[in-house]
Amino acid sequence: MKRVGYDRVSLMINAEVVRTNNENNVNLIRRFTKRVQGSGILPRVRSLRYASRKASEYVKKKKTLKVLKRREEITDLIKMGKMPEHPVRGKK
Repeated sequence: MKRVGYDRVSLMINAEVVRTNNENNVNLIRRFTKRVQGSGILPRVRSLRYASRKASEYVKKKKTLKVLKRREEITDLIKMGKMPEHPVRGKK
């Protein structure tokens, strides 16, 4: 008896097939592939593959300061008349 299995601790899902007496390896792999596709394991694994990290407190603070500085610059430009108060948006 041959077993082909997929086990990932974080997913807690097993896709397992047991080889019957008359079954060849190609059919066994094909059946396993169908079982994996049906269980939805692959989309979950692929979504975890490129997971982004949380931004650190320092990075958040730096980004916030940058936004505040840009807002202050825009207010100054509006006060000096170099920038319109409400931007003119064109039609699509």
